[in-house]
Amino acid sequence: MSLRGRDLISIKDVTKEEMLTIFREATSLEPWTRSKSDLLRGKVMALLFFEPSTRTRLSFETAMKRLGGDVIGFEEPSITSIAKGESLIDTVKVIENYVDMMVVRHPFEGVAKAIANAVQIPVINAGSGALSHPTQALTDLYTIWRERGRIDGLTVLFLGDLKYSRAVRSLIQGLLNFKVNFIFVSPELLKLREEVREELKEQGASFVEMTSLSQELIREADVIYVTRVQRERFVDPMEYEKVKGSYKLTIEHLRHAKDDLMVLHPLPRVDELDWEIDKTPHAKYFRQVFYGLLVRMALLKMILT
Repeated sequence: MSLRGRDLISIKDVTKEEMLTIFREATSLEPWTRSKSDLLRGKVMALLFFEPSTRTRLSFETAMKRLGGDVIGFEEPSITSIAKGESLIDTVKVIENYVDMMVVRHPFEGVAKAIANAVQIPVINAGSGALSHPTQALTDLYTIWRERGRIDGLTVLFLGDLKYSRAVRSLIQGLLNFKVNFIFVSPELLKLREEVREELKEQGASFVEMTSLSQELIREADVIYVTRVQRERFVDPMEYEKVKGSYKLTIEHLRHAKDDLMVLHPLPRVDELDWEIDKTPHAKYFRQVFYGLLVRMALLKMILT
């Protein structure tokens, strides 16, 4: 199987077998994370970020440079010709002439797909709207696979913003390729979107939805995936005020957790994850960042060679 020349707009664009191939490739590239190869020498990637980012942008840039390629792009559209009135599509069709691949992040869903339809080079969606973040999902899946050696048979507890988090939605869709049990804990205002709930039902997934985090639920979990309440996704600031800080995972919650429980977080965090958890073996979120570099290195290599 090959990803050569393909777009990655949704986690649904890759099969379970392709995911596992990406994971094996990611592991094989680990020696290059502290040095530099020439696997992608002569290749140029454009990072087109219309929305703030730290980890995703820098990990893509680092991945390309570790593989010997070059990077151009922007993280502030006001410095581009879009500020002069040029259309987004015209902008990307111009940039297409300079590069071998585009990585796009945008606050509106569907933009990455529209760009992919407009250009003839591969496009990776680095996060769009509240619905899709495929490389974060691959990072999360790889973290579980790498740390536990498997994904099938695990129980994954999602905590926090399940409505607006594109990382949550993409990870759920990715996990549906495996046999896992889902537990969802969120305030009523941030419960799963109905279309996600229907997707879980259609796939015959085992899941429960709760509004409070109990010790019983934590004892069942193999993975707890924590997300922040995202102020930037709320149209009404008053709605945000109602739910901000609603749920926080503390060190006390983990007193009776499984010894090998993994706590993941796509980051950045605000106040939803106790800093004391950082000191425990349960904390895998900074390792998760490193694994994100490996996954993106693997994707670039597989798509561009």
